[in-house]
Amino acid sequence: MASQATATFDFTGANVFVFGGTSGINLGIAECFAGAGATLAVASRKPDKVDAAVERLSADRPAHGYALDVRDADAVAAALADFHGHAGDIDVLISGAAGNFPAPATGMSPNAFKAVVDIDLLGTFNVLRAGFEYLKKPGASVINISAPQASVAMALQSHVCAAKAGVELLTQSLAIEWGPDGVRVNAVIPGPIDGTEGMARLAPTEAARRAVIDSVPLRRYGAADEIGQACLWLSSDAAAYVNGALLPVDGGWLAAGVRVPMG
Repeated sequence: MASQATATFDFTGANVFVFGGTSGINLGIAECFAGAGATLAVASRKPDKVDAAVERLSADRPAHGYALDVRDADAVAAALADFHGHAGDIDVLISGAAGNFPAPATGMSPNAFKAVVDIDLLGTFNVLRAGFEYLKKPGASVINISAPQASVAMALQSHVCAAKAGVELLTQSLAIEWGPDGVRVNAVIPGPIDGTEGMARLAPTEAARRAVIDSVPLRRYGAADEIGQACLWLSSDAAAYVNGALLPVDGGWLAAGVRVPMG
């Protein structure tokens, strides 16, 4: 479903790096910034997805792509340094790489739990820690993509709940540390977004999908570009005094009390 309204933002001349920006919500975010005139870089693990995203984002100006794992701090740092070398200081840095699979805690190996925590939480730290050196100061916007699991416990999601709770407190900790440098750090919390792998896993049947829709006060799934529009606003001058915010973009899902039927 397309978004119902689109605001106008101008990011001409801005440099934007979206980690995880080759599919789903994060690609939608990257497309919004590209449409607003920004120079884009995206990164994810699969080279074919990186190549496809770069081609898709390069309609108006060349985009940069990097095949890497956010758990590899050296690879993350090298990609950021390369993009900075091509484009200059980074105006917007978005950490959106994530892992998820429904599983009971007793049926999950320590390595499986660790994999999600390492991608979501350690990966976010790696992106932000390495990215700080290349951010425009003052003026840069850093956005982490969180999830409702950070604040609402869900069955079969203990690994994601733990990881995303860490992401949100990391967001606010760095908002405090980096605010004096003029760098704002916020998080966006998407609700159920149509066409994403995450929702396909959490609500894989039509009955489950209908139950999710019925639990959202606006009675619909969201669209990836609605998350992108929120990121545009958060990175714009209109949000210049917004720092350390955890912004739900979910049709009221969190406010109503998230319920996800598994199966």
